[in-house]
Amino acid sequence: MRRDLLDILCCPVCKGALILTVTEENADEILEGSLRCEACSVSYPICEGIPNLLPKSPAED
Repeated sequence: MRRDLLDILCCPVCKGALILTVTEENADEILEGSLRCEACSVSYPICEGIPNLLPKSPAED
């Protein structure tokens, strides 16, 4: 995921701002980390450079 993508992303649940936490990156992109919503505290993983912004289903809680 490129850092500039953060400017256009928002929480799919409540449309709140996302906070980026990086655990691994290279010169071009973020490879591993997470995006956490400031408003509703839902976290979304970034794995192999791909942010997974799919909301959890009720069965996953």
